[in-house]
Amino acid sequence: MADKKNYYDILGVSKTASQDEIKSAYRKLAKQYHPDFHPGDAAAAEKFKEINEANETLSDENKRKQYDYELEHPGMSGNPFGGGFGGFGEGGFGGFEDIINSVFGGGFGASRQSVTPRGDDIQQTVTLSFLDAIKGCTKTVRYMRNEPCTACSGTGAKGGTAFQKCTRCGGNGKVKYQQDTIFGRTIQVGVCPECNGTGKKILERCPDCKGRGFLRNETVVTVNIPAGVDTTNQIRKRGYGQAAGNGGESGDLYINFRIEPHKMLRRDGRDLYVTVPISYKTAVLGGKIQVPGIDDPIELTVPEGTASGTRFTIRGKGVRTNMGTGNLYVTVEIDIPTKLNRDQAKKLQEYEDAIPLKSCDNMQRYSNNLSAVYGKKVDKQ
Repeated sequence: MADKKNYYDILGVSKTASQDEIKSAYRKLAKQYHPDFHPGDAAAAEKFKEINEANETLSDENKRKQYDYELEHPGMSGNPFGGGFGGFGEGGFGGFEDIINSVFGGGFGASRQSVTPRGDDIQQTVTLSFLDAIKGCTKTVRYMRNEPCTACSGTGAKGGTAFQKCTRCGGNGKVKYQQDTIFGRTIQVGVCPECNGTGKKILERCPDCKGRGFLRNETVVTVNIPAGVDTTNQIRKRGYGQAAGNGGESGDLYINFRIEPHKMLRRDGRDLYVTVPISYKTAVLGGKIQVPGIDDPIELTVPEGTASGTRFTIRGKGVRTNMGTGNLYVTVEIDIPTKLNRDQAKKLQEYEDAIPLKSCDNMQRYSNNLSAVYGKKVDKQ
């Protein structure tokens, strides 16, 4: 178990965590270590990749079951006897393998499969406008990578067929090594050095890729970005990572998102927030105001006697995702004039003198409390 990552520890959840708990932990960590927030930080980028790897496994029930089994049974893979004694099919150990297979149903035959290389994954960040992220869009992603050679289908052999089974490993990609120690003879299985674990040997190299199985080219990918994506989301394009060569499987392309801010709206998950200034008259007498929406302005009725800082909820006008649609939260703030001429100031004073204290609930309460504390009557401030 020492060489296997503990995905539960990486996400900071227990082994009995529900899918919702796993999803919540992943979103929190992905946002914390997203490359956009740590430019040039290799450690954060590696942590981000590790978090995605853990989530990919634990969020898939089948992958999680297999992973849990491997956690409890180090060295096993997928079944109680899967590959534990692989590699005895060569060099006079066939009889032993036949006996084991007859008893355990062939569980030890996994070593006959070749070790197929896999290409590295690639991370790309796409910048989206605030509204593109909410509404969804199509983006073209261009990047350099090792693409599988089309002339040889990525095998590295001319025409994709000019190779033969490796004679050293018999085509299984593995060889066994014997070593005599004070504890007796030990047998280990390793990658065949003759074919690098591919199980085949190239007879004539592909002239286009010179036998590498890939070419360095610019790859252009069209990505359909669903509505409601956020910086914690990621799109995976299978097979669009680095080519492995030797007919191996290409890595994957992971697309992350950087979202530009909106001039007025602020987003938190599926909900949108905005602060709107209103006049003193509208706050006192009430009225209708225009607030920004995703597509068009939305009319909101402000009731009379609305205090500054009051928040209104417009349901269903937030971000629409596959998990549901959020709300739009509107906070109103009274816009206080900063410059008044003499005539305006005089009229404001006349208005102040005409309003009795008892009509202002908060001021009346404040004055009563102040009078009670200090024993002094307070009329207005």
